[in-house]
Amino acid sequence: MDWDDYQAVLFDLDGVITPTAEVHMRAWAAMFNAFLVQRGVEAPYTDQDYFDHVDGKPRYDGVRDFLASRDITLPEGTPDDTGHPDEPATVCGLGNRKNDAFGQVLRDEGVEAYPGSLALMAQLRASGMRMAIVSSSKNAPDVLAAAGVADYFPVVVHGGIAAERGIPGKPAPDTYQEAARELGVPEHTAVVVEDATSGVAAGAAGDFGLVIGVDRGVGADALLAAGADVVVADLSELTSAAGEEGR
Repeated sequence: MDWDDYQAVLFDLDGVITPTAEVHMRAWAAMFNAFLVQRGVEAPYTDQDYFDHVDGKPRYDGVRDFLASRDITLPEGTPDDTGHPDEPATVCGLGNRKNDAFGQVLRDEGVEAYPGSLALMAQLRASGMRMAIVSSSKNAPDVLAAAGVADYFPVVVHGGIAAERGIPGKPAPDTYQEAARELGVPEHTAVVVEDATSGVAAGAAGDFGLVIGVDRGVGADALLAAGADVVVADLSELTSAAGEEGR
């Protein structure tokens, strides 16, 4: 690929820049399995459930979609619901319980950017490429700060901003379109980089110049089927091209 063909790169965060997708996976599994046990459901929540129903989506959407896969319907609740096991279960409560678990792991263990992603980011910044983060997670600013990479991204469109502005989340393309608008670049000159099928579908649904899938476990075939133009196992595969192209 020729980076001179593009003006901006729009990155998903968890699983693309940082390995926090694994932390999200553990937090979702702990929350959902405790919930299923409490309801007497024998079939456990699995990693495949994460990829099929949760990965890349706004938090409450992920809760709804997983519950629907098990024919479970809960009241929506409110964003103030704590999700405590002694309280009536709600969609918002389960999502908030998961977020509390994620936040605790982030505080206890911290996070570092993938070396390959950091190398690509550094080379792109040196070449003058504009970059943004587009994440369904409201935790994105905290993750960027914990990883020490916030200064790479003047624009961060996260789940909280999307909710405030009434922007549909992934797999709709709107959050990526918002990031391109904030960077001041035409949509077709921006590259989308995603590890989730819902995020790849969001990129494919827009008029973006290129959609790159990063296979962190969902599978190259699934990313291609969702609309990725290119699939890599790690962003280090793109660093040579980034370093060789001037801007």
